[in-house]
Amino acid sequence: MSDGVTSYVRTNRARWNEISDDYQRFNAPRIRGQAFTGDVAWGLWGLPESELDIFGEVAGLDVLEMGCGGSQWSTALSRRGANAVGLDLSERQLAHSRELQKETGLAFPLVQASAEDVPFADRSFHIVFADHGAFSFADPTRAIPEAARILRPGGLLAFSHISPLYEITVAEGGDHAGRALARDYFGLRLFRDADGLVSANLPYGEWIRLFRSCGLFVEDLLETRPKADPSLTGRQRADNEWARRWPSECIWRLRRSSC
Repeated sequence: MSDGVTSYVRTNRARWNEISDDYQRFNAPRIRGQAFTGDVAWGLWGLPESELDIFGEVAGLDVLEMGCGGSQWSTALSRRGANAVGLDLSERQLAHSRELQKETGLAFPLVQASAEDVPFADRSFHIVFADHGAFSFADPTRAIPEAARILRPGGLLAFSHISPLYEITVAEGGDHAGRALARDYFGLRLFRDADGLVSANLPYGEWIRLFRSCGLFVEDLLETRPKADPSLTGRQRADNEWARRWPSECIWRLRRSSC
């Protein structure tokens, strides 16, 4: 990583190194379930890829996970025949990836880098993707052009992130959505969360203009809706009820031009 790396990148790298162990421990059942079965699910509410069909067939394709964390997605796609590569900013997250590789016996390249400056040649991958990964914590105006650059013509970029609508209802210093506007919609590019991470987002129009400027065309925008879950209690139940009324997450499905 270059000496000129910007402060929010350093902040996020340090913060992910701090919280990685707790994050991996808390999410272990889902992480291990996906890694050992190959059945991946999108977003906070775990909507199955088998139902959404974001990727289609991946066997034989070169696939990059941007912000791989513990690499359960890359592991799962390897099970399905993809030539996976995992990239993450945090060395501690990559340490968990290496441990998972030892347990599963599925090895693939792991690379430490920022999504804003990836060490791959132009047109290296058929698919670039993230499930609440690098595109949630990197400047979109830098990360999206990098993703487009390393995609092959006709390649797929798919990523999930928090809905801009959700973001603008979270009060300063808060970590849950409310029912009133609390944040400037036009100030979403980079902002500090309650957990100390710097998150990134854009208004919908800015996302679309950015995609088009990089030669990416929108195939779909899924504003996902979780199923009602009466077993949830407390804050989780409130979050589920909120997300059933308004979109809390998005999944973009984009295609690079064939030129």
